[in-house]
Amino acid sequence: MKVYISGGCKNGKSSYAERLSQNIKKADTPLYYLATMIPKDEEDKERIKRHQQDREGCGFETVEVGCDIIVAIGKCDKHGTFLLDSVTALLANEMFNTNNGDISGFSINTDAYKKITSDLTEIISKLSNIIIISDYIYSDAFLYDDLTEAYRRGLAHIDKQIARLCDVVLEFCYGNVIIHKGTENEAADQVTLLSS
Repeated sequence: MKVYISGGCKNGKSSYAERLSQNIKKADTPLYYLATMIPKDEEDKERIKRHQQDREGCGFETVEVGCDIIVAIGKCDKHGTFLLDSVTALLANEMFNTNNGDISGFSINTDAYKKITSDLTEIISKLSNIIIISDYIYSDAFLYDDLTEAYRRGLAHIDKQIARLCDVVLEFCYGNVIIHKGTENEAADQVTLLSS
């Protein structure tokens, strides 16, 4: 099953996706957590620590992959179940490259979304089970600077492609799970199972 989950920041998408990953995992296959956040400050480090504590004992093998996600997937068993958290951080890392925190080598790549879209398209085509999380950050009416708008447009481009390729598309909105796409009730079955 290929699942795309979107919604606002810090609203339970990750916890839900972790449970869903465990639910769809086939016996005797690995469970991978593709962690894309590169910590920039203490708040990031604390958030990562909380996520790691939440996953403790759940059977995930964590793969730190802030950039070049296609390379990380190549080192994993493609028969496993993958949870990618999140596209939002992956794009930020690729678009605003700081060489893992070293700001002396800072560069901006406004075309990073093209590489990520291509990589994720290939990954989705090669894996049986993948859950991809992204943040829905492009629905407000604020006017942003050109660079922020380029980031938002890039994320929207990636997310549209992922949603098109996935079997199930879920949105988290104020504690509710909205099903936008599902094949043969897969989405409804998963939401019902994990909500009970």
